[in-house]
Amino acid sequence: MKKIILTGGGTAGHVTPHLALIPALKEAGFEIHYIGSRTGIERTLAEDAGLPYYPIASGKLRRYMDIKNVTDMFRVIKGLADSLKILRRVKPDMVFSKGGFVTVPVLMAARMLKIPAVIHESDLTPGLANRLAAPFAKRICVSFPETLAYIPKKKGVLTGLPIRPELLNGSRIQGLAKCGFDKNDAKPILLVTGGSQGAAVINACVREVLPRLIKNYRVIHLCGKGNLINAPQPGYIEFEYVQDGLADLYAAADIVLSRAGAGTLFELLAMKKPHLLIPLSKGASRGDQILNAESFSKQGFSAVLPEDEMTPERLLAEINTLYDKRYDFIKNMSARESVNGIERVMEVLDHPSRL
Repeated sequence: MKKIILTGGGTAGHVTPHLALIPALKEAGFEIHYIGSRTGIERTLAEDAGLPYYPIASGKLRRYMDIKNVTDMFRVIKGLADSLKILRRVKPDMVFSKGGFVTVPVLMAARMLKIPAVIHESDLTPGLANRLAAPFAKRICVSFPETLAYIPKKKGVLTGLPIRPELLNGSRIQGLAKCGFDKNDAKPILLVTGGSQGAAVINACVREVLPRLIKNYRVIHLCGKGNLINAPQPGYIEFEYVQDGLADLYAAADIVLSRAGAGTLFELLAMKKPHLLIPLSKGASRGDQILNAESFSKQGFSAVLPEDEMTPERLLAEINTLYDKRYDFIKNMSARESVNGIERVMEVLDHPSRL
C-alpha cells in the first residue's frame, strides 16, 4: 500500500483541504498519516478524521524584529530532527503540504531523505512558509491562475482548491433546526463567519448593528473560540465553531459575511452563496486576503468591504446591497467553469514517480 504524509497547520484553512482529499486518497489506495504541531488546530481535526498524528516542534519566522525569531530557529531545528525520525519510521512514498510554519522542517526532511513532496498554495500570493519550503518541493499546486507568476515555472500546477464534497450537500431544514429557526419564517438568513479563530473586529461591528439587522434578517454567527457573548435573542444564534453540521448552516443561509481566506472563498464559490468579504487588513497580515478578495471581486463573485472602511452603518448598507443583488452574484458564480480541485490535485499525487 502507498503511504502519504499530510502536513499543514496553524489555521483550519491549512487543514480542511486535506480533509477534502482523504476519501480520494483512500480510494486511490493511500495509507494516510499526518504531521503537525503539538497544540495547533490541525491536531484536533486530523485526529477527529482518524489519522495517525505525529506532533513535532515548530517555530515561526516573523516579518518584524523579535527575539522569538532567534529562539524559534532552535524549534525549527528540533522539528527537523523530529521529522527525520518520523519519516524514517513511516517510510512514506510522498509528502503533501498545505502550508503553515510547521511544514518547513517536514519538507526539509523529505528532501534530505529523497521523498518527493508536493505543496499546495491556497492564496493568490505564496505565504512565507510555502516560499521557504518551495525549494524542497517537486510540484506546487495553486488555486489562482495569478499565483503561477510567483513560483518557479517548472513546478507550478493550476489545480484549484480541494473542496469538501459534503459542503455541497447540506440540508436547509436541518440547518434551520440546528439554529432553532422557524422554517416558515420568511426573513432571509445571514451567516457570519470569521474563520476558525473568529474575527474580533467583525464580531464587534455585527453585534453593534444587530438590533437593526434582526429586523430584516435572521443571523447565524460563527464567532470563534472564546468569543461567545451568550446573549440569546429572537432571530440570532451564535456558535464558536462548527465542524459537524456546517454544510447545513450554509444550506440555510441566503447570504454570507466572511473574511477572505482562500479556503472560504472557493467553498462559497462552489456553493454559489452570495457573499460580502471583509479581508484581514494589511496591518494585521501580509495582505493575502486583500488580493484574494480583489481577484474574486473583479470576476463578479464577491462584494468587498475593506476593514478600515467598515462602520456599523456601512456594514448594514453593504449587507442590504448584497441581498438586493444576490441573484447577480449567483449568476456570475454559476457561469464560472467548474474546477474539481480534488481531481486535479489527485492527478499530481497519483503519480509520484513522475515528480
